[in-house]
Amino acid sequence: MVAIHNTVGTLVVLAFLALAVANGLRAGGRSLPWARYVSYGAATLLLFQYLLGFSLLGSEGRSITWTHYTIALLALVPVGVEHGFANTRASERARGRAGLAATVVSFILVLIAYAIGMGN
Repeated sequence: MVAIHNTVGTLVVLAFLALAVANGLRAGGRSLPWARYVSYGAATLLLFQYLLGFSLLGSEGRSITWTHYTIALLALVPVGVEHGFANTRASERARGRAGLAATVVSFILVLIAYAIGMGN
């Protein structure tokens, strides 16, 4: 189960990296209709990762530092900002800029959580 959690963690980091690139292009004025699907995919992977993580905490009795899951849970805030705030902006460029800011914060948080988790 830990190997699955590690694999999904890698996919989460890569998904948020891809989303940051897509939102960067949108911030530059490009229209990318598929960016929304990447956003929902990254959020879904993050949710699946949370489910795996809580399952590991409850069943295998593995010890993980509190910073790992606290930082991981903090990633929900910028994901919510991207989905709830950025997508309501009037122009594609404004959606891209707001989405880019939120996605960069999400990427940094999941990358830190990933590094902590891989270090244990």
